[in-house]
Amino acid sequence: MKEKTQEILDALHEVANDNTIPKNIREKINNIVASLNHADELSLKVDRALHELEEISEDSNLQAYTRTQVWNIVSMLESLHN
Repeated sequence: MKEKTQEILDALHEVANDNTIPKNIREKINNIVASLNHADELSLKVDRALHELEEISEDSNLQAYTRTQVWNIVSMLESLHN
Protein backbone atom coordinates (compact mmCIF):
# COMPACT_ATOMS: atom_id res chain seq x y z
CA MET A 1 0.00 0.00 0.00
CA LYS A 2 2.80 2.41 0.91
CA GLU A 3 4.62 1.68 -2.37
CA LYS A 4 1.47 2.37 -4.40
CA THR A 5 0.91 5.64 -2.57
CA GLN A 6 4.49 6.70 -3.25
CA GLU A 7 4.06 5.79 -6.93
CA ILE A 8 0.99 8.05 -7.07
CA LEU A 9 2.83 10.89 -5.32
CA ASP A 10 5.74 10.54 -7.77
CA ALA A 11 3.35 10.74 -10.72
CA LEU A 12 1.68 13.81 -9.23
CA HIS A 13 5.07 15.47 -8.68
CA GLU A 14 5.96 14.78 -12.31
CA VAL A 15 2.81 16.57 -13.47
CA ALA A 16 3.27 19.44 -11.00
CA ASN A 17 6.84 20.02 -12.17
CA ASP A 18 5.85 20.28 -15.84
CA ASN A 19 6.25 23.94 -16.82
CA THR A 20 3.89 23.57 -19.78
CA ILE A 21 0.94 23.09 -17.43
CA PRO A 22 -1.03 26.21 -16.42
CA LYS A 23 -0.16 27.55 -12.97
CA ASN A 24 -3.66 27.04 -11.55
CA ILE A 25 -3.54 23.33 -12.43
CA ARG A 26 -0.06 22.94 -10.91
CA GLU A 27 -1.40 24.54 -7.73
CA LYS A 28 -4.30 22.09 -7.64
CA ILE A 29 -1.91 19.17 -8.14
CA ASN A 30 0.28 20.46 -5.29
CA ASN A 31 -2.84 20.70 -3.10
CA ILE A 32 -3.66 17.08 -3.92
CA VAL A 33 -0.11 16.04 -2.94
CA ALA A 34 -0.45 17.91 0.35
CA SER A 35 -3.82 16.30 0.98
CA LEU A 36 -2.48 12.80 0.30
CA ASN A 37 0.37 13.43 2.73
CA HIS A 38 -2.08 14.51 5.43
CA ALA A 39 -2.90 12.15 8.28
CA ASP A 40 -6.56 11.66 7.34
CA GLU A 41 -8.07 8.26 6.65
CA LEU A 42 -6.91 6.84 3.31
CA SER A 43 -10.40 6.56 1.80
CA LEU A 44 -11.11 10.23 2.54
CA LYS A 45 -7.82 11.33 0.99
CA VAL A 46 -8.41 9.21 -2.10
CA ASP A 47 -11.98 10.51 -2.54
CA ARG A 48 -10.78 14.10 -2.26
CA ALA A 49 -7.96 13.52 -4.73
CA LEU A 50 -10.25 11.77 -7.22
CA HIS A 51 -12.70 14.65 -7.09
CA GLU A 52 -9.95 17.24 -7.70
CA LEU A 53 -8.36 15.22 -10.50
CA GLU A 54 -11.72 14.84 -12.21
CA GLU A 55 -12.09 18.63 -12.22
CA ILE A 56 -8.54 19.01 -13.55
CA SER A 57 -9.11 16.49 -16.35
CA GLU A 58 -12.08 18.55 -17.57
CA ASP A 59 -9.99 21.75 -17.86
CA SER A 60 -9.95 22.92 -21.47
CA ASN A 61 -6.40 24.31 -21.10
CA LEU A 62 -4.97 20.88 -20.37
CA GLN A 63 -2.89 19.23 -23.09
CA ALA A 64 -3.87 15.73 -24.20
CA TYR A 65 -0.63 14.22 -22.85
CA THR A 66 -1.21 15.74 -19.42
CA ARG A 67 -4.85 14.66 -19.42
CA THR A 68 -3.65 11.11 -20.05
CA GLN A 69 -1.24 11.40 -17.11
CA VAL A 70 -4.10 12.61 -14.91
CA TRP A 71 -6.29 9.68 -15.99
CA ASN A 72 -3.46 7.26 -15.17
CA ILE A 73 -3.17 8.77 -11.70
CA VAL A 74 -6.94 8.45 -11.29
CA SER A 75 -6.66 4.75 -12.16
CA MET A 76 -3.89 4.26 -9.59
CA LEU A 77 -5.96 6.04 -6.93
CA GLU A 78 -9.02 3.95 -7.75
CA SER A 79 -6.97 0.79 -7.23
CA LEU A 80 -6.19 2.05 -3.69
CA HIS A 81 -9.86 2.74 -3.08
CA ASN A 82 -10.93 -0.90 -3.52
